[in-house]
Parts: sequence; structure tokens; C-alpha cells
Amino acid sequence: MSTTTASPLSKRVSSMEESATLRMAQLGREVMAQGHDVISLSLGEPDFDTPEHIKEAAKRALDAGETKYTPVPGTLKLRQAISDKFKRENGLDYKPSQIVVSNGAKQSIANICFALLDEGDEVVILAPFWVSYSAMVEVAGGKPVIVGAGIEDDYKVSAEMIREAITDRTKFILFSSPCNPTGSVYTADELSAIAKVLADFPDVYVVSDEIYEHINFTGAHASIGNCPEVKDRTITVNGFSKGFAMTGWRLGYIGAPQEIADACTKLQGQNTSGANSIAQAAGAHALNSDLGPTIAMKEAFGRRRELIIEGLEKIDGMKVNRPQGAFYIFPDVSAFFGKSDGENTIKDADDLAEYLLLHAHVATVTGGAFGAPECLRISYAASEEQLKQAVSRIAEALGRLS
Repeated sequence: MSTTTASPLSKRVSSMEESATLRMAQLGREVMAQGHDVISLSLGEPDFDTPEHIKEAAKRALDAGETKYTPVPGTLKLRQAISDKFKRENGLDYKPSQIVVSNGAKQSIANICFALLDEGDEVVILAPFWVSYSAMVEVAGGKPVIVGAGIEDDYKVSAEMIREAITDRTKFILFSSPCNPTGSVYTADELSAIAKVLADFPDVYVVSDEIYEHINFTGAHASIGNCPEVKDRTITVNGFSKGFAMTGWRLGYIGAPQEIADACTKLQGQNTSGANSIAQAAGAHALNSDLGPTIAMKEAFGRRRELIIEGLEKIDGMKVNRPQGAFYIFPDVSAFFGKSDGENTIKDADDLAEYLLLHAHVATVTGGAFGAPECLRISYAASEEQLKQAVSRIAEALGRLS
């Protein structure tokens, strides 16, 4: 008699792919545990410590007993600080009641998906895209519609391509600028062109992920929520992890039309309730303080960008552009597909990322996870010495392929 039983897991979780960035980070740790010196360029995490004045604000909150449950959408102090920040830095007018603070921007986006999507609703995702976008849309019952651009277009999707992707099932478009994984930044004119297209589709919302806004080398960050055509239907996502080196604090937020903010609060109230009280106190202080440490981090990332571009450009077959934000390089590595070192044949970017980890001891992430199977994502959130060594190892390993 058979003893086989069906899996108790839901179809929803069984069909969900593991995060590629987290998977590569784990593989890197496993190779490191074997005694190898692995340089990890796989995670999107600043290597800087949280600025001292933000840590001190958290300590003061602890000493003051700010250790209780907070309102589900966040403390009024933090939501007011976010509202002021939106006005001051982005020209966006979100009242504190339109702000919802969550356990990271990832939860913010998940809240939006569950609040807006019914089974079969479509979301136009601009590719290359952050790995979790499509998974979150799918688990909420939606259908991702991927619209991509290649390195020749600086990985930026045109307004007309978006027009062609919209159907009567489209609920919202979703993108990041500065972009993870490409580092590309949409200009104010490019965002205006997208907004003008969306003027013809008044029921389509915009979800703009601006978590990397402070790591921007263009001189000015542009928010699509400033465009009059979509001003009242833009949901702006942001947080503290990248610009303030607060990844472990798990603090993100949205500014949204009131009905959507209320829906996200309702969802969060049943799932996790309010975010960490100490992190919220520190976040409010971060927004109300001088951005000097943030600017210094951006300048350091700018130097690293030049260093890694200069190194990668010297590798035959590596096609590199010059990203204008975030801390990633997203080279087209398709020239290496089909090549071999005699033992290992590179079929695709998945193979190449694994080859570099095992033979160069450098952890990267396959571009396939981001909707660009011809690419690799390389984070330069590492020291200059590590980056120089990583580029040297990559060049040596790729040089063995023919």
C-alpha cells in the first residue's frame, strides 16, 4: 500500500520562486564555510554603519520608554516627518493620514498588491525589475506583464512601450528609479512622457519605488507623482535602508491616495500591525536631521562606481553602461554564453554567476531573476579594495573561457 501523501503546502507558496539574491548570498556563505575567501557582491546592502546620530536617537527612545505598540500606519511623529520630507525633497503633497509605515519597503509593496489586485488583474512591470516584484504580484493573484529594455536603451522602457502593454485588466504599473538592478534613473522628461501616456488610462495607478533616491548621481531626483496627469493616482514607495544604511531596522513607507492608504493600514493591521517603535523614532530623527552622512555615502558610492566600471570595461566580452544611481552594475554578459574552460560550459547567466562564485569566489546574481537573462547584477556596496580584488578575480576566471 502506498504511503505517499500529498504536500501540505499551498499552491501559492509551492509555485513561488526563492529570492535569487538571498539564494546567492546563502551559496556564498556555504562556499565561504568551505574555507574560501568569498567577496560578496550579491546583496543590495550598504556596507556602511547606520550614522551615529540615528543610533543615538534610537537609544534615547529606548531610555524614554518608547517600547510599546504603535499605531498600525506608524507614529504620528514619523508620518508627519515623512509628509514634510515628501514636500521638502520631492514636491509631493501627502498628508500624514496618507502615509503608511511598514516593516520595510518590501512589505509596503506587498500591502499595495494585496490592497489593489483581484484574481487576473494585470500589473505592468518595467524590466529589468527587482526580483520580488513579480512574485508579490502573483501571490496576490495578479498577472505580471513584463515590459523590458536592454543596455542599448540604458535599460529604460519608453512611454510608448508602456502604452502597448496596457489592457483593460491593467491595475497599475510598477517600477523603481533609481533602479534595482540596473542603477538606471528615469529623468523628469521621461517620467512626464510616461504620465502623458497614462492620462489616456485614468483607472491605471502608478507605483513608484524610490528607495534609492539618495544614491543618485544625476544631481536631481525626479518623482513621477509630480506629474499632473498622475498626481492623484501615484503611490510613492520609500524607506530608510539604502539612503540611511538602516537595512536591519526594517522600516519603509508609502504615500498614497487616502483610500489606498486606508486599505494598506487595514491589511497591515491583520498581518503585522505597526512597525518597530524604536526604529520609527530613529527614522523620524533621520528625516529631520542633516543629510551629511547620506551625502558622504553617495559620494563614496560614486567613487566605487568609477572604479568598477573602469575595471569591467577592460574585460573582453563584458558590455557595461554607466548607471546613474543605486549601487549596481548590470553588464550584458551574453558574449560568454556557450564558452567553456574545458570542464565547465556556460549556458546562461545562471551558469556564469555560479561559475564566478565557485572559480573566482565572487558572488554576483544572475540577471534572469530580474527579467534580463543576458545580464549579471554586481553590487558595488563593498570596499574599494574588495572591488579591485573582485574585478581582478572575475577577469582571470572569464579569461579561462573560450
